[in-house]
Amino acid sequence: MPTDLIYVAAACNRFNQAGDVSPSTSLIAFGSSSLVALWDLSSPDDNGVMKTLPDFKGSITCVKFLANEILIAANEAGMLNCWRKKSLDSEWTLTSTDQAHSASISTLSVQGARIVTGSSDSSIKIWKYTQGVDKDDIIESQTIQLKGKYPLISSMAYLPQTNVSILAVGGTDTFVRLWVCSDDEYLLSATLAGHEDWIRSLAFKSPGTEDAPLILASGSQDATIRLWNIEPWKKTTNSKDKIRSSEAIDVLLDTFEDSLGDLGENEEGGRQISLKHHILTVKVDSESSQQFSVTFDALLVGHEAGVTSLSWRRDISTIPTLLSTSTDSSVILWSPSSINSSIDASASIWINRQRFGDVGGQRLGGFVGGLWARDSLEVLAWGWAGGWRRWSCSSPTMVEPADEKWNEIGAISGHSGPIKGLDWSPDGKYIITTGLDQTTRIHGPVHNSANKTSWHEIARPQVHGYDLLNVVFVNPLKFASIADEKVVRVFEAPRGFVQLTEKLGVAQFSEEEHKRPVGANVPALGLSNKAISEELVGNVDLSRRPFEGELASITLWPETEKVFGHGYESITLGISSSRELIATACKSTSAEHAVVRVYDTKNYKTVGEPLHGHILTVTRIAFSPDDRHILTVSRDRSWRLFQVQQSGGYVPVAADKSHGRIIWDCAWSAEGDIFVTVSRDKTAKIWQQTDDSWKAVTTIKLAQPGTAVAIAPARDGKRRMAIGQENGEILIYSGITSSANWVHDETISSRVAHVTHIHRMAWRPSSQGSPEELATCSEDGTLRILIVRSGELDGSN
Repeated sequence: MPTDLIYVAAACNRFNQAGDVSPSTSLIAFGSSSLVALWDLSSPDDNGVMKTLPDFKGSITCVKFLANEILIAANEAGMLNCWRKKSLDSEWTLTSTDQAHSASISTLSVQGARIVTGSSDSSIKIWKYTQGVDKDDIIESQTIQLKGKYPLISSMAYLPQTNVSILAVGGTDTFVRLWVCSDDEYLLSATLAGHEDWIRSLAFKSPGTEDAPLILASGSQDATIRLWNIEPWKKTTNSKDKIRSSEAIDVLLDTFEDSLGDLGENEEGGRQISLKHHILTVKVDSESSQQFSVTFDALLVGHEAGVTSLSWRRDISTIPTLLSTSTDSSVILWSPSSINSSIDASASIWINRQRFGDVGGQRLGGFVGGLWARDSLEVLAWGWAGGWRRWSCSSPTMVEPADEKWNEIGAISGHSGPIKGLDWSPDGKYIITTGLDQTTRIHGPVHNSANKTSWHEIARPQVHGYDLLNVVFVNPLKFASIADEKVVRVFEAPRGFVQLTEKLGVAQFSEEEHKRPVGANVPALGLSNKAISEELVGNVDLSRRPFEGELASITLWPETEKVFGHGYESITLGISSSRELIATACKSTSAEHAVVRVYDTKNYKTVGEPLHGHILTVTRIAFSPDDRHILTVSRDRSWRLFQVQQSGGYVPVAADKSHGRIIWDCAWSAEGDIFVTVSRDKTAKIWQQTDDSWKAVTTIKLAQPGTAVAIAPARDGKRRMAIGQENGEILIYSGITSSANWVHDETISSRVAHVTHIHRMAWRPSSQGSPEELATCSEDGTLRILIVRSGELDGSN
């Protein structure tokens, strides 16, 4: 019984080497929490991430393609993993896992079959990759100790006109160190000074012509980029006088640089310029050696904050182009103003040819990393919040980069932390999620010009100052959310959202629902979104989905209500089937505060008395389909059932404490005849009313603790139940409405499901003829929407 994955919302990790592009295809691989997400830019359906590769040990820090079909990833646990595709149509298979370092791997670079890793254990290791039939070997060949310095970036290339490998490493000091490979061992050959802060990025550009130099670009937290030329050292004469003269010039240059360093902080100069030649003597083969010079060539100044990544454009033009990203929220394309006709000519002046991103400083942490893609006709960058931005060149030129036309196009986004809550809109048109990255996001199926549908984030209605824990729709244009604070906040959609969803083909609304404020903004030093009536400056283009920069700024919803009542921070939120009542609970270590408060969504006044009975934090609240009962489960290992009274309040009518550990979740069937509870004790219990009491009619034993559960409405007398586990797997069960027996249909593994604790699951409200879609969210920071195919009740897959 195959399960189709139709949507994955995933953010890129906050590491500048967490993303890479395959050498000759348009496949982007990036680390998202402890997953490697795969995004095919060439897909005509614009579906975003459609596959993830699980890594169970820690957050992915570095990703590199060794070849189109070989992928290397490193993580915070010091592990080095290799995935390989045996053919174009085959699945990615984990072929090697190695404990490379004792601490987090901070840099990863590749060259042919050679792999270099650097770690916060203050070491660099060189590895050799050997491909096998089913398993691959990654064997350590050398370890370089950095004596207390931490490597942050590395890059490899071949010296001009040779097969000699050179390794550049930057880290937690101001120097770029060059190691040259001799007899299969890397030796420290030069130390390049000039930067004034940590080195965060390095990139080699191979010579385009035989007489061109190898160029090394280095980017630092001092906001500058330095270019270094590496080329064969050519002596104009063999006379000793010339050699002594060259040495004397170097001494004079050293003296000059020292004098520059004596200048004050606000004076011109400083250790900015170094014209000294660094000479590398390289063993080319067993019988001969060659000398290379390393000289400073250019200083690129344009960023206002630290440079986070550098990448050279492939040679589609005669002019070299360098991509740089920065925490100042800008992406810059650099190229020289002229091409030197002679290798001995003076250095060119490098100019900022194109500038992308946001104006106005370090908004939202800026950009963490950037890449060239699709034959260097696209630029991609990911930001501090994990969202991607993408620019496309519509008119590439072979001569003048400044004449190129670049336009921003749609990319992908996701939560940059664990997702704690989700809820479908009442009509199932779109879904809302909320998480510990302090944002609330709405995702919907966008119709494109080819009349195809692809899921994307279409609004970010709440950007908060506290970790957000749960969210529910009050109606299609209103939701309530809770955070790590004592208040429930209610938001109502602005006119911009109504117009956007209609233009994108996500939903349709009546004319009356268009009469609302145009948008919202957040006042300075405030947490509440305020409605604004005037037109927004730079309003969203309704003909397309919003870009990451727009989602983060101008798709906010106005806050309309605040609901108080609890003495401690909120922990869970439930809503009635009629959407007329909400119920909340807070963190608690005593019976006094382990209460559930019920509010009317018309005026947000309390309904009846608080519901007492639990002695520890209530973990989940679920209303029955007819709203006659409220079911609560708790850390105290019990569930309690409350029944509505004519006065409108609820009173306790049943309770049970047969689970042995915390009960994480509970859910009612759509028919209201049963409910289910799942617990850390590795059981799921189905409860049914017999006479005047509720009994456990079925107990399902699980291989892992159960953390989430959802039951789909019955179809043709059969209903489906999904159980999420602590290891991220999802179990699908089916049963007949007239029977208490449930049959295991399918286990959705971590290749399709999650890799860790699933927090919430919800079946999409749909008609009988449409497929059953299940939305899930997890501690791994991804939202997934799955199509679960119907299976027979005999348990066959």
